[in-house]
Amino acid sequence: MHILSALSYFFSAHSLLAMPVIVLLSAVVAVGMVAWRKNNAWSLLVIGGLVFAGINVFTSHIWNALFLNAFGVTGNAVIVQSRQTSSQLNDQYIWEYDAVVKTADGRDVTTKFDTMSASIWPIRNEILIPPEGEKFAVKYVPGFERNIVILSDQSDYGKKRLIREDLEPVEKAEAELAVSPANPDFMKEYRNALQSFLEKHRNDADPVLIRSYQQKLDALGPAK
Repeated sequence: MHILSALSYFFSAHSLLAMPVIVLLSAVVAVGMVAWRKNNAWSLLVIGGLVFAGINVFTSHIWNALFLNAFGVTGNAVIVQSRQTSSQLNDQYIWEYDAVVKTADGRDVTTKFDTMSASIWPIRNEILIPPEGEKFAVKYVPGFERNIVILSDQSDYGKKRLIREDLEPVEKAEAELAVSPANPDFMKEYRNALQSFLEKHRNDADPVLIRSYQQKLDALGPAK
């Protein structure tokens, strides 16, 4: 399994370098199959290699995240240094990161990744990198610990982000109710938002906030 992890790491961390490797391998296989099977249709493997090499540049970190989340074991890591590069992605500068991984058996392993190659689980249409110096949860395959997937929702920075997102419906409903306190639809929406937030974050949000929201929910009285 660690060999698969090493290959997956190469394809995700060095996706541009992997392009000629993928094309060359597909060409070698195509030539071999054409010579063996005496069928020129196998030459289409070269086209398939070209297509895969191009797709790999933008999707390799996704497949790596799926692989590591399915077969990896849990550890933790800390980014010890981050630096901005001169390259850009979607008009944003790409950053490079150095990190130390603490394995389940207590060993320290150094690794590197950047904005494009970072594998993060759950997969979202955004790149959620942990803050420098803050411990976060990861998965890796023993034997090749350099290849990691960041478990954002199991890490403190990801949990805080989820809490901030779930606060938005409560704040919106509270603002609407403040505009029209007698509106029964606003009252219902506010009650539901409070209940939903308390059910999801009673054990991980700020206790002061939880007490405040519980008091506000109790003050609304029972649903009619």
